Amino acid sequence: ATDIHLGYLEKDPVRGNDTFVTFNEILEQAQKNEVDFVLLGGDLFHDNKPSRKTIHSCLESLRKYCMGDRPIHFEILSDQAVNFQYSKFPWVNYQDGNLNISIPIFSIHGNHDDPTGADALCALDILSCAGLVNHFGRSASVEKIDISPILLRKGGTKIALYGLGAIPDERLYRMFVNKQVTMLRPKEDEDSWFNLFVIHQNRSKHGATNYIPEQFLDDFINLVVWGHEHECKIAPVPNEQQNFYVSQPGSAVVTSLSPGEAVKKHIGLLHVKGKKMKMHKIALETVRTFYMEDVVLADHPDLFNPDNPKVTQAIQAFCMEKVEMMLDNAERERLGNPRQPEKPLIRLRVDYTGGFEPFSIFRFSQKYVDKVANPKDIIHFFRRREQKAKNGSNINFGDLVSRPVSDGMTLRVEDLVKQYFQTAEKKVQLSLLTERGMGEAVQEFVDKEEKDAIEELVKFQLEKTQRFLKERHIDAVEEKIDEEVRKFRECRRKNAEEEDEEVREAMTRARAHRSEDAVLVSASSDEELMDTGAKASGDSDDDLPATVTRGRGRGRGRARGARGQNSTVRGSSRRGRGNTSQESATSSRTYKSVPAKNKSIMDGRPVCIQNLFLVWGLFACFTFVTFFPFRGNKH
Repeated sequence: ATDIHLGYLEKDPVRGNDTFVTFNEILEQAQKNEVDFVLLGGDLFHDNKPSRKTIHSCLESLRKYCMGDRPIHFEILSDQAVNFQYSKFPWVNYQDGNLNISIPIFSIHGNHDDPTGADALCALDILSCAGLVNHFGRSASVEKIDISPILLRKGGTKIALYGLGAIPDERLYRMFVNKQVTMLRPKEDEDSWFNLFVIHQNRSKHGATNYIPEQFLDDFINLVVWGHEHECKIAPVPNEQQNFYVSQPGSAVVTSLSPGEAVKKHIGLLHVKGKKMKMHKIALETVRTFYMEDVVLADHPDLFNPDNPKVTQAIQAFCMEKVEMMLDNAERERLGNPRQPEKPLIRLRVDYTGGFEPFSIFRFSQKYVDKVANPKDIIHFFRRREQKAKNGSNINFGDLVSRPVSDGMTLRVEDLVKQYFQTAEKKVQLSLLTERGMGEAVQEFVDKEEKDAIEELVKFQLEKTQRFLKERHIDAVEEKIDEEVRKFRECRRKNAEEEDEEVREAMTRARAHRSEDAVLVSASSDEELMDTGAKASGDSDDDLPATVTRGRGRGRGRARGARGQNSTVRGSSRRGRGNTSQESATSSRTYKSVPAKNKSIMDGRPVCIQNLFLVWGLFACFTFVTFFPFRGNKH
């Protein structure tokens, strides 16, 4: 499963528990089907800093369904100190002598729950430290990525599990192009492994480099589990050029009222035997039903005439009829499954192009408060942009270029920053900073709450420019200084790696500054407490060897260190609890690197636009770039 988004709309009185209920159903299905392990493709949490309620509910579910005495039937052959190198406990949780794990969970992080802050921690690290989730696929380097697989073996089937947590698409795209992404393969019997890769990036094309083409991935992979995209396409689809299959499970709950979310939600039960696989689709029964329909008023000239004074009432009655039909369909579906929530999600998109006027959405929604889960946004009015006709004699057909539909609808913070300064007047254009660096800083400010990101970037660039001018021994002539600054800026714009390094340095400073503030706040808080005296409060497993089956529980006639487990399994742990021949064999396992290839890019299908509320962060950047100090009193 991917994109569970625990905590989405948790404060909503109707939809607040939807994500937790569905997560319980997923784990319940895992327990019911006696799976070997659960694989999650990122965005387990909706927020980067989930609330206490969200974390508590998650821990409750994991403890209820993933802990127990059921034995684990597979072993890990790879070096776990490499697979889980960023964990304080670098070994798989079911081999921990202090835990009874019946269903291990392996998960990468997504863009919603990625590592941030001074210590670069994410919510999955909390679950990993608690021993409930195995967090893998994390890469801290922005210069080179080596993806080392988790090597699993059950009977005669061997799986090489690769994972790569969410990375900004533009950066990862550039790293693939520059051949800085390497997937390691075991030298021993490399063709006998089933290679499974889980990734969390844009699959559909949102821009020139704002996605990851499937052709960038290695052709030795057998199956790619693709996270981040919310439309459920869980049935494996072959990529004819790379000869691998791609499965896109989609989100487990509806997080946006878009056409892709209206597709029935599923999770997958993957059977692997040797190099063969079979994906069994399991429909999620606790997901709130979602019906969506589009209406184009101009397509009904017999019903609606914009010159009719009562046309608005006719449109409203027509929309009510459409909503009632969707409600009837939702009720019929729910009667067949009592586990589904009672109130459905309904969305009616009305195109009122052609001289029509929208009616009051507020009054319309009041009629369905007790019938739908989203009464406030049940109706969405939009109007197609009408293009002005031009004189045919002035058209230069050589300048006409085919343009995807989504190009004009895809807006990101970086694009808005760049667009603003390219179209702004000369007196407010950037003369020291670059549009790309400022866009990255604004993105950090908005997404990661790095409140000092923009300020630190400005300070860092100012200091760097001042050092450059001092080293050049520039005369104190205004025109000469301006010219050198422009040259220095253009040089940085052409060097993408240097720009990335500048942004990383500024972000590091911002995080360090925040950490210092946190220490001061903590110290002052402790001082107040001291002063006031306050008190702080599938396939047959018959051929499996018995040596890979592990017992459970304390005090069962076995030593605590052994836990009723054969040394074959225990040997793969990296904690030094006894070296066996099996450990010697696995720890000395060698790899050979296979660099990712730069091949032709197949354009993906465009998807919907991103949220525009991030624009407000742009105005914060204007304050800094317009008034930052440079020299004298002129600026």
